[in-house]
Amino acid sequence: MSVLPVSLIVILLNFTIAPIGSYLLWKFIIGSVFIIMGLTIFLFGVELGIQPIGSLMGETITKSKKIWIVILFGFILGFFINIAEPDLQVLARQVSNITSGVLSQISLVVVVSVGIGIMVALGLLRIVFSIPINKLLTVLYGIILLLAVFSSESFHGIAFDSGGATTGSMTVPFILALGLGVASFKGGTEAEEDSFGLVGIASTGPMIAVFTMSILSSIEKLTGVSSIQVGEERGILSSYIHEIPIVTYEVLMALLPFLILFILFNHLSFKLKRRQLRKIFLGLLYTFVGFILFLVGVNAGFMEAGRAIGQTIALIGKDWLVILTGFILGLTVILAEPAVYVLNEQIEDVTSGHIRKSLILFSLAVGVAVAVALSMIRILNPSVHLWHFLLPGYLLAILLTYFTPKLFVGIAFDSGGVASGPMTATFILAFSQGVAGAIPGADVLLDGFGVISMVALTPLIAIQILGILFERKAAKRS
Repeated sequence: MSVLPVSLIVILLNFTIAPIGSYLLWKFIIGSVFIIMGLTIFLFGVELGIQPIGSLMGETITKSKKIWIVILFGFILGFFINIAEPDLQVLARQVSNITSGVLSQISLVVVVSVGIGIMVALGLLRIVFSIPINKLLTVLYGIILLLAVFSSESFHGIAFDSGGATTGSMTVPFILALGLGVASFKGGTEAEEDSFGLVGIASTGPMIAVFTMSILSSIEKLTGVSSIQVGEERGILSSYIHEIPIVTYEVLMALLPFLILFILFNHLSFKLKRRQLRKIFLGLLYTFVGFILFLVGVNAGFMEAGRAIGQTIALIGKDWLVILTGFILGLTVILAEPAVYVLNEQIEDVTSGHIRKSLILFSLAVGVAVAVALSMIRILNPSVHLWHFLLPGYLLAILLTYFTPKLFVGIAFDSGGVASGPMTATFILAFSQGVAGAIPGADVLLDGFGVISMVALTPLIAIQILGILFERKAAKRS
């Protein structure tokens, strides 16, 4: 039900205004099946293994009551869980391909994961010391905007996209569970409010890290090369067979440090019973298998079709059609984001059903649809830059934090991270690159990237407005 809307739109477009050919269409359909199977197994594994580990680790590092332990393990956990994030692997590979390896996949993954690690540690300290989330976010986004001024514009889209792409299917459940574990152990009347916001704080880390890398590297300008290469020299299934060993190795290297960390924690602190251990190891095995199937589906067929659809629609020459397609894709893609459902479940549980899942989902869907449509307008008009949207957008989002109920501030900034998950980091990003590659005057690097950051921004505003309206409604009732 989640992946089907996007798949049907692509099939409909292929048989109407944007034919991509039977070869690419079959690769896309097989890729969709891989993604459906992969995400199903992956999410089951996350629920069985990753979330319990997150809660256990959150409680354990808080029990120590030593600040240096909270900082150290907050950083280590944030770093290793982010290396195992599928969305980051997808984005890093795209950046490496388009920059012809100038920014390698491994360097971007490590830099971004360092940023996440630092901000997870800072976010946990915020919970422990009850630092107001709006003040902390004001400082962090102030630093981001300042760094953006001094960094190369070539890095803007990559930096802001990395902030959204890193908080996906793997990172979000773990960080939510980690924050909930720390907040629950701390207790008090603010435990409910403090359990949200950690994902939002964590997502600022990659932006700061990539901008810092840009300034320190002294790279004045990156050049982007469109990676749309459609060839029938390799059979449809051969593409998938070719990807499996490569992806298996990448996933193994991504999950191995996290597995070692869990075994170490269990030996020193958890000391779980054999039955509990078996359940968690089974969950990690599901996560491993699901992760492989998902990335194989993405790399072997899904993204290639997304780029081809974007390019074909852009070449029709009707701007309104590109914008409308972007809006519709944005509206449906949020339904396919697994982390959105994880967040919505936790919101409904924590608020005892006062905030309905359907309300949050509707607000997110409208916000994301507008974000993708605005991204298409930016690509179609090269004189419009990414910061023209992000600067006023983030200023408005930060301003709203001072008028929105504290609980909704945390939910809003968490939502920004979860809205930009696997479907956005794969299909929407590929679609944008396809459009950028076909528009004269547009740059695949400058204009093709940035859509994930737009998707991550609009929920910050949409959910906070929902929070203000919710508070006013509650006040009238009382």
